[in-house]
Amino acid sequence: MKSVKKRTATVPVVLGILVLAVIVSAVAALCLGSQPYSLARLWQALCTRGEQDPVWRVIAYVRLPRMLGGLFSGAALAVAGVLLQAVLNNAMASPNVIGVNAGAGFFALFAMVVAPTVPGAMQFASFLGALGCSMLVYLLAWRAGLSRTTLVLAGLAVSGMLTAGINTLKLLWPEIVASSPGFLTGGLSGVTMSMLAAAFPYFVLGILLALFLTVDLNVLCLGEESAAGLGLHVTRTRFLGILAAALLAGSAVSFAGLLSFVGLLAPHIARRLVGTDHRILVPASALLGAAFVVVCDIAARLLFAPFELPVGILLSLIGGPFFLSLLLHRKRGRIYV
Repeated sequence: MKSVKKRTATVPVVLGILVLAVIVSAVAALCLGSQPYSLARLWQALCTRGEQDPVWRVIAYVRLPRMLGGLFSGAALAVAGVLLQAVLNNAMASPNVIGVNAGAGFFALFAMVVAPTVPGAMQFASFLGALGCSMLVYLLAWRAGLSRTTLVLAGLAVSGMLTAGINTLKLLWPEIVASSPGFLTGGLSGVTMSMLAAAFPYFVLGILLALFLTVDLNVLCLGEESAAGLGLHVTRTRFLGILAAALLAGSAVSFAGLLSFVGLLAPHIARRLVGTDHRILVPASALLGAAFVVVCDIAARLLFAPFELPVGILLSLIGGPFFLSLLLHRKRGRIYV
């Protein structure tokens, strides 16, 4: 009882720290780069908004879209991970692990090929790919038994096929990939405000639906039979959760490419900080994911300056060992599956 009260008392503090982390990381993303700017110079440029000011042009057309892209993609993928872990009842579930990102990426690239001039086609195709892939993996795992290992293997199989499709598109239409060099590894260097504006409605719908489902997700985590006994429509809740995750993952992939492991890292860390109540876990994961991606993007810009490392590579280097530690998590001396 004391531990529950202590965690409840610290939740506002943790959320406040996460909000502060988002603000600090956002400001740092605007100030740091190949040419660093002081806070005073940044404030001056933001106040004057002069098109003739080179600092204003760099901030408005390069760093601001990149920073917003990092915040949106981090929050979207983190919340998508929370939703998938809850509706699939599997701690290993995340958009990249079960192939949702690969589905969104394949359909987004396909839309670039067949409808390059249609406004919003890439974002809608990315959402459809994420939704279709997540439903396919869920059905495959359900037919074979919803264990942790089965879900991961089904996701890897589907992701492998979709990656082959992405490579085929890259081989047949190399100019499409050349126009978005950071897409396959995950990157924010080419993000523009128009790309963010096209993806923003999907992001907002996904976040609102996730917040709407928080209470139902708490009930669902009690177990399917217990949740049904309490009057929860389990099938509908799972579908809406997958739909919200597809909206969020699809929106992020449409402009940030195939970012990895954000949807796995952020929810697990947030769960350690604020507990398992999804009413708190969802916003905490969103804040943590947003700050995490922006900080990693700053590090990717500065570590090998003047060369720039795509942030997706750095996320994979961090997330890979974390994924292995979860996969080999032991319970009573045996691999927990």
